[in-house]
Amino acid sequence: MLGSVNSKARPFSAQHHHQPLCTRKHQIGALLLVATTVFFTKLLDRSSLPCSFTPADPITASRSSVHVTNGGDLLWPHRGYGAVVDLKIYVYDEREIDGLKALMSGRDGAIDSSSCLKGQWGTQVKIHRLLQESRFRTRKKEEADLFFVPAYAKCVRMLGGLNDKEINQTYVKVLSQMPYFRRSGGRDHIFVFPSGAGAHLFRSWAKFINRSIILTPEGDRTDKKDTSAFNTWKDIIIPGSVDDGLTTNGATLVRPLPLSKRKYLANYLGRAQGKAGRLKLIELSKKFPEKLESPELKFSGPDKLGKIDYFEHLRNAKFCLAPRGESSWTLRFYESFFVECVPVILSDEVELPFQNVVDYTQMSIKWPSTRIGPELLQYLESISDEIIEGMISRGRQVRCLWAYASESASCSAMHAILWELQRKVRLFHQSTETFWLHDGSIVNRDLVKFSDWRPPMPLP
Repeated sequence: MLGSVNSKARPFSAQHHHQPLCTRKHQIGALLLVATTVFFTKLLDRSSLPCSFTPADPITASRSSVHVTNGGDLLWPHRGYGAVVDLKIYVYDEREIDGLKALMSGRDGAIDSSSCLKGQWGTQVKIHRLLQESRFRTRKKEEADLFFVPAYAKCVRMLGGLNDKEINQTYVKVLSQMPYFRRSGGRDHIFVFPSGAGAHLFRSWAKFINRSIILTPEGDRTDKKDTSAFNTWKDIIIPGSVDDGLTTNGATLVRPLPLSKRKYLANYLGRAQGKAGRLKLIELSKKFPEKLESPELKFSGPDKLGKIDYFEHLRNAKFCLAPRGESSWTLRFYESFFVECVPVILSDEVELPFQNVVDYTQMSIKWPSTRIGPELLQYLESISDEIIEGMISRGRQVRCLWAYASESASCSAMHAILWELQRKVRLFHQSTETFWLHDGSIVNRDLVKFSDWRPPMPLP
């Protein structure tokens, strides 16, 4: 009996003369149908989002590193990322939250964002502007995967718009007005801290945004602080803001020189700042002036080194030395790729962007800062021009990842940041002040539903 628990399956054999359930023609037709469906599904997936991974061949598709085609298209690996970027990011408006405008233009609102766009801290403005224009932006908080909190605090502080105490108080005030921040404990909120100070610019970061996603070029501040604000599991190292005259298509600020026409083996262009590594390089240049250039940089007066002069010096060596300064990261590392000298990192604690997919051993050198001396120059001299050309060539392929270009560009820092942000998305949100009931509703400690939370709110 068919439905009986005692019935046993009988083996199908040639002794049974039932009509076959599936003929050869049926099998071939089914396979063709499946193949056609898969083909058109992949075709639609590839054309639906321009920021998608496009497999070129079985080798490329299985790589774990990023790859840029000869046509300049960015190919991101499937492993750990998926086939396409599929994000919805809410960007807070300065008018919707009291205090946010002060973090962007100072207590009097007198600081213009264009002033904050300049220099190595310009990422705080560039990322904000790019997200405002992004097709991944949503204006509905309820459908957002992530929330971006714009602030130009480093620039505002430098220009006298807010002092350290005011910055701290204003951040706390802003956060207390964000129900979605409290819902997740800040886990789905993004902050940019573009300088060597990192999140320490917000003195109470460890109390209020220690769970949030921090975008910063700085991966270490343990030299001056008890703990580093960077967490490799939740935060993202971003490139510093390289001058647009170097990074934009058709940029003509300076052109790289052929290796045969470069005067020096290596150079260091920077101030001493009382830092041991920098002082050693300056002394080394005095002993070997024909190999290592390290001119005294003046940033004011008649002998001030202009921007073009700086890059013309930088391009005149095969290797560009990048020691740590006030913090572990240095903009010189990124600039090296655009003047096409091989960067030599002399900063032991440095963290580099997009390490999940970029193999830095193929395009740069990291040398112990404790071994700065004649040994370093001897090592660099031993490297043939052929090998140097190969490292420069590989760096040329990925340097587009250091350029903050629009989404219309086939490769940019913003594309890479979006890929990394996608890895941070959570389906479920909770904090110490978030609770939920049997019907799926989110409530606070007083059992008030999330939709009824009103600022100011106690922060998690």
